[in-house]
Parts: sequence; C-alpha cells; structure tokens
Amino acid sequence: MDTPTRTTTSLRPGTAPEWILDPSGSTDREQRSGGRAPRPRRRLFRLLVLLLVLATIGAGTAAAVVTAAIASRPDYPDTVVAGGTGAGSAVARGGGRPTAEDGYIADGDSLAVSDAAPAVARLDPALREALQQAHAAAAEDGIDLRVGGGWRSKAYQAWLLRDAVRTYGSTAEAARWVGTPETSLHVKGQAVDISPYDAADWLNRHGAQFGLCRTYDNEAWHFELSPSAVDAGCPPMFRDPTEDPRMRS
Repeated sequence: MDTPTRTTTSLRPGTAPEWILDPSGSTDREQRSGGRAPRPRRRLFRLLVLLLVLATIGAGTAAAVVTAAIASRPDYPDTVVAGGTGAGSAVARGGGRPTAEDGYIADGDSLAVSDAAPAVARLDPALREALQQAHAAAAEDGIDLRVGGGWRSKAYQAWLLRDAVRTYGSTAEAARWVGTPETSLHVKGQAVDISPYDAADWLNRHGAQFGLCRTYDNEAWHFELSPSAVDAGCPPMFRDPTEDPRMRS
C-alpha cells in the first residue's frame, strides 16, 4: 500500500506545516497552551534578569551595611588627611588606627621628655627644652615628669575627636575636651599633656619659672609654653577649650 505523500512548503520562522494543523486551524501545541505557543527561552531569560537584579540589590544593601559598620568603628577617623610627615599618612596605612608615627601614646603609657618618639620629638623645640628643664627640677623633688600626650597628626586628632563625640554624646560637649585637627595646639606641637598626676600637680605649682602654664581649668594635665610667665606668672586659665578664642579660628 502506498504511503500518502505529505508535501511541505517553505516555512517562515514560527509557522507549522499544514499537516500539523487540525481542521480548526490551530496547531497541537497551540491547543495545549491556550492558543499561544509558549516561549521557554524568553521566560528563562526573564528569570535570569530578575535574579540578576535581586542579586545586585542584595549586594548593594550588604555593602551599605558593611560601610556603616566600618564607619562606626572607634578606630575609624572622620578625617584622614593624606600626605607626608605629620599629615596622618600613618593612620591611613594602618587601616584607620593611629600609630606612634602619628604621636599616639596608649592610655596609661607615657614617654620621657627626651624620648625620640614623634609625640615628643615633634614638639616645638622651645617647649621641649622647657620640659627638659622642668623635668630636671622635678626630679630633685622626687617627681618623674613624663609626657602622656604631645604632638599629634591631624588624622590622630580627628580620631580623638570622633571618640570624644561618641563618649560625651554630642559635638558641643566633646569640644570641651578635644580640639579639632585645625585648631588643636597638639597638632601644632605647642601643647603637652603631663603624666602622672603628681607630675602635673607639681608643674601646675612650679611651671611658671620655666614658662610652662596650665591652660584649662578642666584639664589638669594640659600645659603650653608661655615665656612671659617667667616674669609675670601664668595668665588666668580658661574654664575649658570652648572659652579659648584660638579654638574658634
């Protein structure tokens, strides 16, 4: 028995030969899909695009959370000033934590007034000389006068200011204790914090003869060089740094 010959014609993409059509004119696939042929590749493409968008949003959210967490770390400075010596480059290289190169002295530690560390070595030479003279005199009274804080890089000062804002709860309250990188005399090498307490107390009573004066009533440790004090005595103290006009420039 001869097999019927089925003739096909040239087809456009998406069309079916006549022998697949049923009498109603619909293809078998169209009947199963409700009148429209499914397009699995297009659906897969849309699914992949959706997944990519969701992944991008998720990555962005995660990055924001990580950034916020890093920025809230106490060792992350508000301002890192790039540059050479004294500009805070050590803070940047150390991942945000100040080092001895920035003038950092750990809490509870102190340095000799003749130490070669930057915190002492980068103080104003006249201030450093006055400290050494005061140290020799204090030693005769059994007092070891040491440096608990001296020169600081701008980045280290910014790190301290950020920590003070977090500790005291506001910028206004922090300003009573820590100057900005632009105004702090520590950054300029013109101020020193004396340690321990008995040494600061001794210098408060005898410092004028060396031109060393306590500047703020709320900081028993903070001293600056005032050469005129040798003859005229130390000037009146400010209640705190917020009353010091130099801190507003």
